[in-house]
Amino acid sequence: MYPEYLVAPMREDLTKVGFEELKDAAAVKSAIESEGTVFVMVNSVCGCAAANARPAAKIAAANGKHPDKLVTVFAGMEKEAVDTARNYMLPYPPSSPAMALFKDGKLVHMIERYQIEGRPAQMIADNLIDAFEQYC
Repeated sequence: MYPEYLVAPMREDLTKVGFEELKDAAAVKSAIESEGTVFVMVNSVCGCAAANARPAAKIAAANGKHPDKLVTVFAGMEKEAVDTARNYMLPYPPSSPAMALFKDGKLVHMIERYQIEGRPAQMIADNLIDAFEQYC
């Protein structure tokens, strides 16, 4: 676990643009299993989350067509919530940051850490926007 004062600005980076933070397994289950589309961002303290993943998520979320719900869990903090989210992302291995789009409780699009590292935020956002256009 990281000190809360360290991760607070990283949490706020997403919550200030409309992402709901999920902090326990029940909240994750309720969000993902709901009807409609849900975008889950597995947030992280790593540099690629700051430089690539969070900016991409914010750009994509601002798109005219976007998921019904934008939610986030924080790796290294709320273990139960993160583990539950990752179980829904199987068969993909756990990674952070990571991004997943669900439709009616089914995983329809996944972006893993290796697809985030070293890629510009706009390229990642374009990938997400394409998925939003297709599924939302």
